[in-house]
Amino acid sequence: MSGFFRQHRLRAATLALVALLPLRAADLPDLFAERVRSCVTVEFLIETELERQPVTVLGTCIDAHGTIILPASAIGARVAVRQLKDIKVYRPNSSAAFTAEYLGQDVLTGWHFLRVEEKFRPELVPVTAWVRAGTPEPRLADEVWGIGLRGKDEDFRPYFLLSRVGLIQPMPQVTAVAASELGGPGLPVFNRDGALVGLTLNSFGQNFLMFSRRERGVPVVLVNVEESSVFLLANEVLPYLGRIPRNRSGRPLPWLGAFGLEPVDPEVARFLQLENQSALVVSEVLENSPAEKAGLKGHDIIVALDGRPLPRFKPDQVTGTYLEREIDRRQPGETLPLTVLRDNQRVDLKVTLGDEPKIIREAERKYFERLGFTVREFLYGDGIARRVKLANQAGVIVDFVKPNSPAAVGDLVADDWIREIDGREIKTYAEAVEALTAIEADPNRAEFVLLTSRGTETAVRRVRLK
Repeated sequence: MSGFFRQHRLRAATLALVALLPLRAADLPDLFAERVRSCVTVEFLIETELERQPVTVLGTCIDAHGTIILPASAIGARVAVRQLKDIKVYRPNSSAAFTAEYLGQDVLTGWHFLRVEEKFRPELVPVTAWVRAGTPEPRLADEVWGIGLRGKDEDFRPYFLLSRVGLIQPMPQVTAVAASELGGPGLPVFNRDGALVGLTLNSFGQNFLMFSRRERGVPVVLVNVEESSVFLLANEVLPYLGRIPRNRSGRPLPWLGAFGLEPVDPEVARFLQLENQSALVVSEVLENSPAEKAGLKGHDIIVALDGRPLPRFKPDQVTGTYLEREIDRRQPGETLPLTVLRDNQRVDLKVTLGDEPKIIREAERKYFERLGFTVREFLYGDGIARRVKLANQAGVIVDFVKPNSPAAVGDLVADDWIREIDGREIKTYAEAVEALTAIEADPNRAEFVLLTSRGTETAVRRVRLK
């Protein structure tokens, strides 16, 4: 932890204690000590081709079964479940580690769910214990407080943070931005009486501008990743705590198959008499998708869902997120009624949602150590990115290239599309693995040749092994 952030935290804690003086002095230590028991630190390793990368994040206990939620950003979208290793949970003020099982990620909330081993559960208090019936939602300028946790070298010592609500806005979930940092990302937020009022998100409210001592006048922008000023209101959190994934992959994943949903330009909206509601233009309808099967077309303008006009949001881009969330609330096989404008005519469509095609974190992949790179199977999403029709989707994608390896020297880079190996067309992942396994196992092999595509360029790349 940098000295800058240490000083910032100490200053914030001092100001917070002064600002909270209207609370009875006897109440605050008890409230803080009780609510800290809902907070944990989670450590795990992400196993890559070359190393095990340590990750430390914060989480909140949500039930008596030891279920813990982590923020969406805790695990990258490209990280496969099988790469998560050695998950440990720590309570504040303790160096004792307890094991936990990864349960999966919920598509709607983005939360990752864990379940800690049974012997640790009595140490935790579900955050729902701090829900108070009739608690009003925070308003502008209301005091709210939260909890931060120090690092492992300090036994995850908890500290107090206090701020005031500076902004409340639907994005599309009702989100508050405090005037200063309020708590660690993923930890609960409380009002003056200690009632739960929200859950912190990763902060986008504060940056810190510093100047380099070596390079005079060069600004350096720092983001405090250990504390956040942004939180979802409790009404946007509590209804979804029961969305524990059915499996570690998070499936099923509801799928519409409309690509590039963009807000209608204000001038076009006025022309179409849509000034008082939101509307989304469909850039592209994906091949063989539920949207295509239901008759949705590119350049259709979505104006209503379930027979109701799309709600207004500011900024307009939030409307696309709103529609995505409404899809994610449903299950594959459910009907999504849409109303679109097409050639100035309203058209009602009923889309039967599908299960989304395999995504990157689910892809099969294999690392070839001698060759120095990893390949993964070609996915539906790769075809979208490369604008390749289903009938022409084949080959494999380069997922990782080891620095200074034969593959790196041969100018292979991540995301290259391998279409041929030694002149042989590769149609499937299995064919690629078979061919590369044979090359790697041959000690006499001096080189091999790949036909690859990178953006609009197709090239032959020669990889020398000797």
